[in-house]
Amino acid sequence: MKRIWFIITLSSLITLCFINPENILNSMLNAGETSVKLTISLLGIYAIWMGILQIVEDTGMSNILAFWLSPLIDFLFGKIPNNAKKLIATNMSANILGMGNACTPTGIKAMNELDKINPKPTASTAMIMLVVINATSIQILPTTVIGLRVAHGSLSASDIILPTLISTLISTVFAIILVKIFSKSKKLSKL
Repeated sequence: MKRIWFIITLSSLITLCFINPENILNSMLNAGETSVKLTISLLGIYAIWMGILQIVEDTGMSNILAFWLSPLIDFLFGKIPNNAKKLIATNMSANILGMGNACTPTGIKAMNELDKINPKPTASTAMIMLVVINATSIQILPTTVIGLRVAHGSLSASDIILPTLISTLISTVFAIILVKIFSKSKKLSKL
């Protein structure tokens, strides 16, 4: 991965040398300044959502989420332990609310729980499904994107809600169907 980022950075700098050589330093400094400002503006959003996720865990609401989402989780992941169900339910709920990166810790914990029950050195179907659902994640309320739009001065930051819901719904359903098809074909090929 280091090599890929090195190649991307180097090719970008070389391209900039040919396209606009007098602004190389200015472009690099402006990009650094912009990234720091963006990080600081998102820090508050992530702090709030991480706090809410901790409250969900501490109050036992994650057990209620796991109970209500249990049929869906059983369909998507098969039979998995309750610890993994609870973490997946919290992770899915956070993704639905558009918390994105703020729900990464529960996703990592859920993956560790799924890894404990996986006898093979490769990823199980449940682990692949978790990655796919996190990557596509249906978002009813894309709070991170709305926060980015507000930070950049958008006059109608919430206009993104309907297009985001439609696109994430389509991508998630399609991805789940593909995982189900490939997992069945993999099982059939072993017979």
